[in-house]
Amino acid sequence: MEIQNISIDEISPYENNPRINEDAVEGTAESIKEFGWQQPIVVDKNNVVIVGHTRLKAAKELKLKEVPVLVADKLTDQQVKAYRLADNKTGDMAIWDNKKLLDELDGIEDDIFTGFTESDTFDDTFDETDSEFLDEDKSAFYKLNFETESEDLFNKVQKFIEDNGGEIK
Repeated sequence: MEIQNISIDEISPYENNPRINEDAVEGTAESIKEFGWQQPIVVDKNNVVIVGHTRLKAAKELKLKEVPVLVADKLTDQQVKAYRLADNKTGDMAIWDNKKLLDELDGIEDDIFTGFTESDTFDDTFDETDSEFLDEDKSAFYKLNFETESEDLFNKVQKFIEDNGGEIK
């Protein structure tokens, strides 16, 4: 696996990228500034992005001239399409253990970028035994996909979930 630095102008985003990532660009740029490039952009043999669209946008925002790239030239067209989707989807499948997350965040200085804010985690004083919504199986997690065109309804559902120890992703 060979990573090479190439001109940002030689890389093209995939025009049919189904991932809407505008809200993640600023945080990704902060991460690149804080930690440098730790993960290259993956492109196909024509320098079209397979994975790393947000990193590419962040690099442009940072006015970088070159970025680290891995050319995945051994993948078939079908594999490229599938990898492009799988790379993003597999991250959506993970959930956070909020107690461990809070422990990790407590050990990091405030001026180091993590991408998390106070509102990203529920209060560490939340006592799971006090919640009428949790049963005996503390290892169970529930995931809810919710769509509405009503901002008022969304805000009410969000408040209810957060008030009861849940989190919105």
